[in-house]
Amino acid sequence: MTYVARLKENIRARGALCVGIDPHPGLLERWGLPDDVTGVERFARGVVEALGETVAAFKPQSAFFEVWGAAGVKVLEDTIRDAQAAGALVIVDAKRGDIGSTMTAYARAYLGDGPLAGDAVTLSPYLGFGSLEPAFELAEAQGKGVYVLARTSNPEGHTVQLAAGPDGRSVVQAIVDAALARNAVTGLDAIGLVIGGTHATVGADLAGFAGPILVPGIGAQGGTIAGVRALFGDSAAPILPSASREVLAAGPDPAALRAKAGLIRGGRV
Repeated sequence: MTYVARLKENIRARGALCVGIDPHPGLLERWGLPDDVTGVERFARGVVEALGETVAAFKPQSAFFEVWGAAGVKVLEDTIRDAQAAGALVIVDAKRGDIGSTMTAYARAYLGDGPLAGDAVTLSPYLGFGSLEPAFELAEAQGKGVYVLARTSNPEGHTVQLAAGPDGRSVVQAIVDAALARNAVTGLDAIGLVIGGTHATVGADLAGFAGPILVPGIGAQGGTIAGVRALFGDSAAPILPSASREVLAAGPDPAALRAKAGLIRGGRV
């Protein structure tokens, strides 16, 4: 199955919600855990054990694991495997973007057959959309997906993303158009977009786009499920809202985590 087909299946079975796994110091303290690699491991394992069989996807943020070096990366590897074993898709939030052989290496790391590979990865296109070609090719060959940063949830993003290029299109529109064109050629819809749920408008025309759209910013950043529905309307794309702190702050009690995820998924938070 293609990535987008597996995503649609999980959304049908579990609802449209991705939960971030962001073991930053404030959340570790809230959970009563030490700010070290053992705390990170207990936190990540607790999130997966509580929600792994009920949410469509997880989005572990790689930086919070990398800060602890090899031991932290090993925890990320284990988290990816445990989440997939529970039936959830894993979007590795690495936001990688480079050129040539370096981009090829990033693609192998996060989309290949190695221990850090998830079902999808977030990518930054700001060295040029075409620089991401090695990741596109590997994702398409492996039945995986990528999410290209298009309109991010942070307020600073508009200074770059809404800027006009030489042809008069905004940067975000150029990214949408390039992703749409690539998916039209392959028919796989492996190229997705990241569009924050904190905006009143997308800032681009999504007509015809059917690749997956990851929508961060739900909950603590101010985005809501109702806002997501208004933002994307009757889009043909599979929309995957993503919440991190709003869910994670309910832990460590597994029942509380499941209850909070359910409230967000149902649009009641």
